Amino acid sequence: METHWRSVVKGISWRAVGTLDTTLLVFIFSGELLLAASVGLTELVTKIFLYWAHERVWQKIRWGRIFPSTSSP
Repeated sequence: METHWRSVVKGISWRAVGTLDTTLLVFIFSGELLLAASVGLTELVTKIFLYWAHERVWQKIRWGRIFPSTSSP
């Protein structure tokens, strides 16, 4: 088990790695730094939103979840 803040920092650092990767790949393929930065920034914002939406949808899916028993001993 880890703390909430550790999970947040891990999520932010992973997103930073992903954005850097995208930016670097766009720069390698296009040779244009402004384009690479623009794509990287756009990707950062859109993927944060898409992750949030993905999590909200999965919160509604009951498959694979274990719910605590409501009965008392």
